[in-house]
Amino acid sequence: MKILVTDDHVLIREALRGVLAELRSDASVFEASNSQQAMRIVGDHPDLDLILLDLNLPDRDGFSVLADLRQRYPAISVVVLSALQDKMSVTRAFDLGAIGFIPKTTQREIMLSALRLIFSGGSYIPAEILAREEPPLSPNDLTHVLPPDLGLTSRQIEVLALMAQGQTNKAISRTLNMAEPTVKNHITAIFKALKVSNRTEAVIAVGKLGWKLPRLVKL
Repeated sequence: MKILVTDDHVLIREALRGVLAELRSDASVFEASNSQQAMRIVGDHPDLDLILLDLNLPDRDGFSVLADLRQRYPAISVVVLSALQDKMSVTRAFDLGAIGFIPKTTQREIMLSALRLIFSGGSYIPAEILAREEPPLSPNDLTHVLPPDLGLTSRQIEVLALMAQGQTNKAISRTLNMAEPTVKNHITAIFKALKVSNRTEAVIAVGKLGWKLPRLVKL
């Protein structure tokens, strides 16, 4: 496994290196202190598995870096690591394709659990952010509901699984070998079935429903 840690603070990079070594002793960890270094490393190592990205970089807005990474390297998963933890920032990060959002104030044990979840193919949003969200479905709807119960087809479940991995519409169309407009139609149907309006709410809904989505190989 190859992981890139992008943060301008040396101590944070060192702390993250220690956390990653505890979780994945076999991982090769690269470090960048700004976006320019990060993009150079990604260019040299396009087979990176994960990028931990700070939003407050000295040379460029982190959101624009995130958007650039997801556009140019859709197969690489990106987790945001930030001092920001307002709902708007979290929603924006997920809408741009992040698969996780870990506040820098997160305690070590919680960060370990979050990264374990991400390594196993899941997405992570802080519990306090989840608590601020309105439930996408009523409590009565959450009992033993399965994807087919909401009218989702097997193809739409695959699209939802790739959305949860942070893939863009373009990347999903390539992975599933379907036209991008078809992907958009499936996503619209998914949002309608889950009673949500964006990707972040869809990921939250899946978590509340306790669904185990298939882990699909990114192309």
